[in-house]
Amino acid sequence: MKTSINKIHIINLLYSNLIKLPTPTSISYIWNWGSTLGIILIIQILTGVLLASHYDSRINLSFYSVIHIIRDVNYGWLIRIIHINGASLFFILIFTHISRGILFTSYKIIQTWYSGTRIILILIATAFLGYVLPWGQMSFWGATVITNLVSAIPYLGNTIVQWLWGGFSINQATLSRFFILHFLLPFILIFIVILHLIALHLTGSSNPIRNNPNIDKSPFHPYFSWKDRLFIIIILIAFFHITLNFPYYFIDPENYNQANPLNTPIHIQPEWYFLFAYAILRSIPNKLGGVIALLLSILIITILPTIKKIKKNN
Repeated sequence: MKTSINKIHIINLLYSNLIKLPTPTSISYIWNWGSTLGIILIIQILTGVLLASHYDSRINLSFYSVIHIIRDVNYGWLIRIIHINGASLFFILIFTHISRGILFTSYKIIQTWYSGTRIILILIATAFLGYVLPWGQMSFWGATVITNLVSAIPYLGNTIVQWLWGGFSINQATLSRFFILHFLLPFILIFIVILHLIALHLTGSSNPIRNNPNIDKSPFHPYFSWKDRLFIIIILIAFFHITLNFPYYFIDPENYNQANPLNTPIHIQPEWYFLFAYAILRSIPNKLGGVIALLLSILIITILPTIKKIKKNN
């Protein structure tokens, strides 16, 4: 009897928080990025689990296991390009999502904003770890450059780098650790996304006209759920069009050469979504200064809720 009562309570809770959630009537389609990000996250996790079932994290076989996935596994090529291009789509959507939050002062909703900043930090770490796994030239040298940034920390930097590597250079221990972390972090990401949604439902959503959102609200379904579905369908159609017609557009050709510690590529550059970090590091001669500027470029969004609008006296 208690079990049935608990089930009814959970159903009523979900109904009131998802179906009948009061939502400001003024929000537009740019408020659909969050729900689309949730769908893309699910796609990334599903394709990632399928790829992990065929991936070999041994340093002498990891590159060939990726080739095996592409050539021999049924639809392995499709799963891989969806996963790779899905990462680019995820960053496009999340950068737009953050930009919308800044433009319409969504950072004033402090709990939701801070949970979102945790999401972007874990996402950046997850994307970097995943880029290393194919063990191509760019994967190897990108990992070498990024992990070496930790050596800028005074006194302890070199020790921490060797601890990250599991030795005196990038080796088997490094690849194994990166694979495990890349597999685990998305599940931590799901937990934080749930906290993000709970905070959003408790505090409410912002709106484009920046007025009190409690003035005029409507149930989430069907008025906004249909907008979400339409937007997700449009994004997925565009995504699969690019994925199937230009599958390797976002991939550096150098990464199709197996990692070689004795042969440094002429140009070592990250994926497009990390180019802002690359530009910061290249523009600051001092290594420690570059690392600090890089961290601040990401963490600066955490101070936005503390900024108060200054009223001018006429």
